[in-house]
Amino acid sequence: MEPHLIVLDLDGTLLTDEKIISKKTANTLKQAEEQGHQIMIATGRPYRASAMYYRELGLKTPIVNFNGAFVHHPTDRSWKTIHETISLPVVKDVVDAMQDFRLHNIVAEVMDDVYLQYHDTKLLDIFNFGNPVIKEGDIRTMLEVDPTSLLIQAESDSVDPIRRHLAEVHAEVIDHRNWGAPWDVIEIVRHGLNKAVGISHVSKWLGIPRERIIAFGDEDNDLEMIDYAGVGVAMGNGIDRLKSIADEVTLSNNEDGIAEVLKERLFLQNKI
Repeated sequence: MEPHLIVLDLDGTLLTDEKIISKKTANTLKQAEEQGHQIMIATGRPYRASAMYYRELGLKTPIVNFNGAFVHHPTDRSWKTIHETISLPVVKDVVDAMQDFRLHNIVAEVMDDVYLQYHDTKLLDIFNFGNPVIKEGDIRTMLEVDPTSLLIQAESDSVDPIRRHLAEVHAEVIDHRNWGAPWDVIEIVRHGLNKAVGISHVSKWLGIPRERIIAFGDEDNDLEMIDYAGVGVAMGNGIDRLKSIADEVTLSNNEDGIAEVLKERLFLQNKI
């Protein structure tokens, strides 16, 4: 069988609800790799919050972070890193506009530097992962460089109005996605970026065509990736919109849905 590229979202897909990779899924991925297939991660997380899983799987491929805004090869410095940012004036315009909406916080990330508009212990628990530099205060005055991403934690009834505003005013310069439950978060990246764009760079480098890409996801930020892949697989716990465009729907992230698909499509042995 010719080599396939297996693309894995993290939260709600590769990871169980306990944020671990199950033994069965890990072993199945190892079997796939032993048969010559390539495995990569494509996530909305920054690299510092996904590196542990990259190392756990012993991957040797580039990784897509920030939903395509940052693509690099952790173990091969000769691979040309891709880092696309949001224009600082656009960020300041967005933050200005957010004063008219009900929200909890705004977070800007510049690679491993995190800027919080307001102090929030719960958010700090999340963004502290990987020991980034964290600063608190008005993002419009603190931020001096173009950020990789911008996050808006809004009241649930403000999410749709905010996204409508972003679509109407900034559609030509930014793209935005919703985080899944339990957070009402809108993630903003530079226009034209998504996981599929990042994956396309990696697949070309590996020499694996689109039709031999098998991608797994569960959320709003996986739509382009699932549509792009030769075989786009939605997890059983995924959102309905993703399931409606997927080539296949598998079991949930807690039921080794990835392993089930790979065993069938790549004719892997049924080991645990």
